This record gives sequence, structure tokens and C-alpha cells, in this order.
Amino acid sequence: MAQVSPDVTRPMVKALFVATCLLSVVSWYTTEQGMALYLSTWFALIASLGVQGALVFVAWLIGFARSRRALLGVVYAITAMVSIAFSYVSLYTWFSARERPAAVERKLYDELNGSLGKAEEFLAAATGESQKHVLALEEMAAAEKSVGFISRAQDTDPYLAGVRAAVAKEAQTYSSAYPEGSGSGLRYTAFDRYTKLARQSAERLQNAQHAVAGFREQLKPLEPTENQLRDFRQVYDAIPWNDVQDALHGAKFTRPLVPNYSDFVDRTVTGQEDMLVAFQELFTAPTARHVFSLLLAAFIDIIVFLLAFASGPYFFGGSEQRWVAAAAALEGWDEQVFVRDFLRKLTPTVRGMARVAADALSSGEQQLCLLLVSKRLAILQEDDGKKFYLLDQSIHELMLESLASRGLPLRASATIRA
Repeated sequence: MAQVSPDVTRPMVKALFVATCLLSVVSWYTTEQGMALYLSTWFALIASLGVQGALVFVAWLIGFARSRRALLGVVYAITAMVSIAFSYVSLYTWFSARERPAAVERKLYDELNGSLGKAEEFLAAATGESQKHVLALEEMAAAEKSVGFISRAQDTDPYLAGVRAAVAKEAQTYSSAYPEGSGSGLRYTAFDRYTKLARQSAERLQNAQHAVAGFREQLKPLEPTENQLRDFRQVYDAIPWNDVQDALHGAKFTRPLVPNYSDFVDRTVTGQEDMLVAFQELFTAPTARHVFSLLLAAFIDIIVFLLAFASGPYFFGGSEQRWVAAAAALEGWDEQVFVRDFLRKLTPTVRGMARVAADALSSGEQQLCLLLVSKRLAILQEDDGKKFYLLDQSIHELMLESLASRGLPLRASATIRA
């Protein structure tokens, strides 16, 4: 199998490591900001550093470890879930702080327009009926003055019928000194009084209708919710709903609903409320903003894992490199010096593969070859009664490339030899 040189001075390896560090800082910051919404500043700082450190180091361990990878994977998955959850909250809060108020304001604007539209319909109908009542009562008052006996007549309009009945009942309390008939009597005075009351009701309805129309004209979709709700409440409370009901002949109608302030809050009060809103909306009514925040949070941690997984072996060395270092330690030599002397003992086979005679190996080299045989990176052959270790091409390539950048002990030994 082909091996990549573990030389940590290569620019691409350095860039990979720098990218891991930068993304780790981003992931740590978003995690810390999310935790700060729920925990105190110091707790959030310490906890986020622990979570992010665990993510990076576990990813490095998975990259060059050969055992317990499943356990390390479980640890990374749990830690990543915590990091992604708090990073999502942080990113969503950051996005929503700029976009959510405008969305809430536009939603409230639509809600208020719907309520005002229904109110205008009721007011228009009530105003028209009220004006009819005023005209009818003016005619009744004039007829009572000129003819009399108007309270005894029937009326198809429920409101006017109620006025006739009220005047007739009031007339029953009069003494015989006030007989019914034409002229400016008490019955005429009663009709005139109800006419004035109806006129005042019509004026109130007209004023309310003008106020609602004026408020709809000046209402803006991006105005703060507090201002919209406050102004709407002032106009709504000024509507004479009793006059509307009387003008519409006592018909049962449903008043337009006043929006609840809690449903249109464009900012939260505490960080804990931010967390609740973020997760509640994610699971109940997710939008593109929720999905994007979650994917971005997960993307950062996934990329951190992949970069740390790939760059870890370059900095900590692969298994083969550690085997060589251990074999050199048995001899008390520098690793590059050990590899140089070992490579000098290699000879080619008929097929051009590298082999080394077993009797020419030192104790450290012998241990290295035995380990390579057990890992199927070398095989033991016998030729003309002599034993040889036939090395895999990848091991030969790895050792040779490890000498590409000479260290100080290798340069010193070359000078002494010279």
C-alpha cells in the first residue's frame, strides 16, 4: 500500500493543521456562545473549552490509534452532539437577532390588517344603519308633532320598533292631563330625545370608522411590534361596540381578536428563552433559517473531525514510524541514523524487491523485521541456506522518505564518517 511521508514541515500538512485549528476556534466560539445563554460566563468558557478539546484530541486519537476506535467514536459522537446543539442555538440566535424581528413585525402587520378590515366592515354596516335610524326618528318626531299617535304604530326595523315601544311605555306613566295627539307634547319630546341619541351614536360610529381607516393608512409593516400593538389597542378600544351592536339590530357578531403580545415578541428576555425558542421552533415549525443553522453547526464539527483525523498521524507519526523509533531506541541510536544503517543492508531480489539478510541485522533491526512479518509487511524467505527478510514496498518507501530532511544527528554522523 502507498504511504504518505510523515514530514510535518510540508506546506500542505501545515495548512491542514492550521485549518483544523481555525475551525476548532470557530466551533469553540459558537459552542461557548450557546452555553453562555444558559450557564454563567465562566462555566460556559470552561465547559466549551473541555468539549472542543475533547473533539479535537479524540479525532486525533482515532486517526492513529488501532484499538478502541469504537469507544473513541462513541465519545466523539456524544461530545459532538453537545457541541452541535449549543452551536446551533448560538448560530440561530445570531441569525434571528437580525431577521426574526422583521419577520415578526410583518406577521403582526398582516394580523392587524385582518382585524382592522373586519372592524371596518362592522363599522361601515353599523354607520349605514345608524344614519337610517336618525332619518327615521326625525320623521317620527315630525309626524308625532303634526299628527300624533306614532308610538302606537308597528315597525319592521327592530331598533325603531324598540324606540316606539319605549315611548309608548313611557307615555303610560303620564297622567290624563297629557292626552295623546298632535302638537309639541311629551311624546314628541321623547321621539326628539331618541333622535338626538341616535345622531350622537351615528357620529361616534363615523369617528371610529375614520380612525380605523387612518390607522390602516399609517400602519407600516416594519414598525416595532410594541408601537403597532399600542396604537392598535388605542384605536380598537375607542370603537363604540355597543353602538355597533345596537345599529346592527342586536345581531350576534364576533369582535375582531386583539393579537396577544406574547405571540409577536420580536426579542427574547433571557438567554434561556432563546434556547427554548430555538429548539421549540426547530421541532414544531422549522424554517430555512433553523435548518441552515443546524447544518452549519454540524458541518463545522464534521470538518474539524475529518481534518484532525487526517492531520493527526502527520504530527504524532503513523504506526510504522513509531515502530522504527522504538527499534532505534533499542540500539540507543537516533531514528534517522538507525534507518540509514538499516537501508544500507538492503539488497535487491531478482524481481527488484528489497531484502535484508537475517544474520546481518542488529537486535533493534531484528525486532523491527519480526514486527513487520507479523503485520504482513514483510516475509521471511530462505535462499541457499540463508534467511532473508523481504520487505513490502511501502515500508521501503517510508524509510527512504524519512531521510529526505536530514536531522542534526544524521548530519553529524555523516561529518564524522567523512
